[in-house]
Amino acid sequence: IDLSKSDHVYKSKQKSRRQRWNIRPSEMSINTLNPIRAIVDGMKLTPNPEKPMIALSIGDPTVFGNLPTDEKVTQALKDAIDSNKYNGYAPSVGYQKSRDVVANFYSCPEAPLEAEDVVLTSGCSQAIDLAITVLCNPGDNILIPCPGFSLYKTLAVSLGIQVKLYNLLPEKSWEVDLQHMESLIDDRTTCLIINNPSNPCGSVYSKEHLKNVLSVASKNCIPILADEIYGDMVFPGCKYQSMASLSSDVPILACGGLAKRWLVPGWRMGWILIHDRNQIFGKEIRQGLVKLSQRILGACTIVQGAIESILNDTPQEFYYRTISFLKSNSEICFSELSTVPGLTPVLPAGAMYLMVGIEMEHFPEFQNDVQFTEHLVTEQSVFCLPATAFEYPNYFRIVVTVPEEMMVEACARIREFCQRHYRPCSQDSNELDQ
Repeated sequence: IDLSKSDHVYKSKQKSRRQRWNIRPSEMSINTLNPIRAIVDGMKLTPNPEKPMIALSIGDPTVFGNLPTDEKVTQALKDAIDSNKYNGYAPSVGYQKSRDVVANFYSCPEAPLEAEDVVLTSGCSQAIDLAITVLCNPGDNILIPCPGFSLYKTLAVSLGIQVKLYNLLPEKSWEVDLQHMESLIDDRTTCLIINNPSNPCGSVYSKEHLKNVLSVASKNCIPILADEIYGDMVFPGCKYQSMASLSSDVPILACGGLAKRWLVPGWRMGWILIHDRNQIFGKEIRQGLVKLSQRILGACTIVQGAIESILNDTPQEFYYRTISFLKSNSEICFSELSTVPGLTPVLPAGAMYLMVGIEMEHFPEFQNDVQFTEHLVTEQSVFCLPATAFEYPNYFRIVVTVPEEMMVEACARIREFCQRHYRPCSQDSNELDQ
């Protein structure tokens, strides 16, 4: 052995060592941005000290304590803890029995499910993350609604996936602009996201409209990620239809969870329901979801232990009470704001939200929805989320889960604010002069 030669290699390796610390955040972390946080953190939010703050901005139904989950739900969790059966690791996709319970709960003749079609996740957010990640590569693109839940873009951009926004039509109760959506599809489009019922719009699509969406997906061979976290949270007189129950050939990954319907978002229990029409996904997509689920070893085992009782024993009265409250609050809000000059609320049909258009030309003091909502906090201590956070300027979103008296008070303050700042357009003034 030529020791001098190996010694030379060793020394050259030594020389290539770093001379100083230089630790940089990863590209993925740099590219991860939550638009809501970015906008809210940049706002000057100084409430009026003479008025108590009313936050209509937080999509968490538990914040005010007026919407507790049902006693059966909390008892199920207590029983799961006391059993001492759920303290260890579960399979990364969830316990077989828990998956079976979810499959039975959501299975219907038009879209049958078995345990193998269910992946349990850490909240619906992780379900969406897994679904996007299993379908898309860097450089691919996905179609997401505008306005739409900001997490879709946050997840996609961090993975190097391009986002294309398809328009929703406020004058048609936020239906999809099908022509615009189809015009965005190209050979790198790998996923279409449909959120029904909608955050931030509170819209619920008709059976006919969902079939039209499926028709576009079918024609272009694009799978659908159906975000159905608000499934069945629809107001009386309106019917919720799951996307999969209407699909004859389009494969669908339906994402859901306990967070909203059962009013326990902090419990972090979600799921993906794999509706594989004609075996288009096949084994590879299923195996891909299993592999991806192994990155964090699955959903909370205690909640998995409680899920059978949560899904099967929660009384219908609990669901009805929640929906009735949300509908009543939505109607109060819509009715009050419909007569406020310069505002155009859009009547919701489900979920927990209502979108309000701002006729900015009548509020010349403010450049945009962010400034409008900023000053609403400063003067009236009412915080609504500017819809720029949903890529939809000149609107704001109201969360309708607050106690009724707070909703009435908030609407009165919004009215006072608008009356103070409203200015008729010059055209309106001319018409008045005539």
